[in-house]
Amino acid sequence: MAHFAKLGANGKVIQVLTLDNKDMLNADGVEDESVGQQYLETHNNWPAQMWIQTSYNTKLNTHSSGDNSKAFRGNYAGIGYTWDEDDQIFWPKKPYASWVKNMSEARWQSPIGDEPELTAEQLSQNEAKTHQWGYNWNEANQSWDLTNSLA
Repeated sequence: MAHFAKLGANGKVIQVLTLDNKDMLNADGVEDESVGQQYLETHNNWPAQMWIQTSYNTKLNTHSSGDNSKAFRGNYAGIGYTWDEDDQIFWPKKPYASWVKNMSEARWQSPIGDEPELTAEQLSQNEAKTHQWGYNWNEANQSWDLTNSLA
């Protein structure tokens, strides 16, 4: 099965449809995105160029098979994602205004990087359910704040 994202204004994904692979075959019997786009235009009354193929098996620029040469367009498109035509990536909603694109992993990242690792003691306390340590992004201070949700 092939999957296609239906784009609305500003490249926003407004629907994702599944298409039988046979409906994407060109005259040589090879899967062709443009054939799928034409099929969708004919059967859904939406312009062909507003249907973009997406990979159900791709997330964070990683393919579920482990063969990342098969990773396609960064992420499987979801409703509310945005199609970045220049970089050929589907992006989820930006979580914070300051966050930047991590192109190699097709994900948003804080301007200071990922949250710090929890210590062995914090992890142990989380497992024992005496604490629930974690980090939350603080947009105002541009920092990762350590929190304990059981406190």
